[in-house]
Amino acid sequence: MKIGIMLTAALLSLVAVGYAGAAEKTAQQQKMTVCNQQASGKALKGDERKSFMSNCLKKDAKMDGMTSQQMKMKTCNADAGKQALKGDARKAFMSSCLKKS
Repeated sequence: MKIGIMLTAALLSLVAVGYAGAAEKTAQQQKMTVCNQQASGKALKGDERKSFMSNCLKKDAKMDGMTSQQMKMKTCNADAGKQALKGDARKAFMSSCLKKS
């Protein structure tokens, strides 16, 4: 009986950790988001977009003069803009978004 309870608790812990980790973006995912937004902003399509994305993703963030925190700020800001957040709602969203590692 104790083994069953312990096994269930262990499985639930692993599931919770998996969901928590899935919600956070990795540095590469953040970079992909930023590059995608830049390509969309330039209205790039087809081969031109593929080329831009390839070059953008190869660049080191430091080479662009952007730290990972600046990339995160840009991504969070864009996400808040897509949601049309204003005032306190925007501040709360930005705070929460920037705290994610």
